[in-house]
Amino acid sequence: MSFSQIIFIIFSSMLLENVILSQFLGICSFLGVSKSRKSAVGMGLSVVAVIVIATTVTWLIYNYVLVLFDLVYLKTIVFILVIASLVQIIEIIIKKFVPTLYKSLGIYLPLITTNCAVLGVAIKAAQNGLTFFHMLLYALGSGLGFLLIMFIFSFLREELDKRKIPKAMSGIPIALVVASILAIIFSRYVGIVKESDNNEEKELPRTTNVIIMHNAPSEDYLNNIMRRMK
Repeated sequence: MSFSQIIFIIFSSMLLENVILSQFLGICSFLGVSKSRKSAVGMGLSVVAVIVIATTVTWLIYNYVLVLFDLVYLKTIVFILVIASLVQIIEIIIKKFVPTLYKSLGIYLPLITTNCAVLGVAIKAAQNGLTFFHMLLYALGSGLGFLLIMFIFSFLREELDKRKIPKAMSGIPIALVVASILAIIFSRYVGIVKESDNNEEKELPRTTNVIIMHNAPSEDYLNNIMRRMK
């Protein structure tokens, strides 16, 4: 796989199919921890670590245990147990080495256990035929996308707190308006990837569909996508 293909997969999962603004996963943490940049970045980094590790572990369990022994119907329960265990480990590490961050995250750190962004990425990567390397890139891109949006949104909320806002719109209402505008902006990234059909431009399917819904992405398949981008 070429470097440009690696960048393409990460870019797709990070921006075109952002877990927060496009798939609307992890909204609880998105709204709850984005009041300050420090807390938002701390939560974002924790989610990146959990997504990458949890997706890797669950992918291995799914393909080499659940599928092998015909126990696929247990995937949701097993994945939640794996994610909960990883969150507990990360919580212990943060509490010991970064106590100020642990206090600022508060209840939202344990809530990563039930963060649907983590579970959603893990399930998609496992059951849609991604190879191990593609799975790692997709998980990393999804986690970085979560971190990016948390940082941008926390910065905007800090700036809004310095402005005079009508009482009826202060707090969560104005935050939802800003989040909606961000979602609209990021949705336009889909138009970056286009293909030509009979000399007419035709928008490609959204990138998660390109990457995930394809049962077994091959080199020829990815090369074809890269040609369309030129």
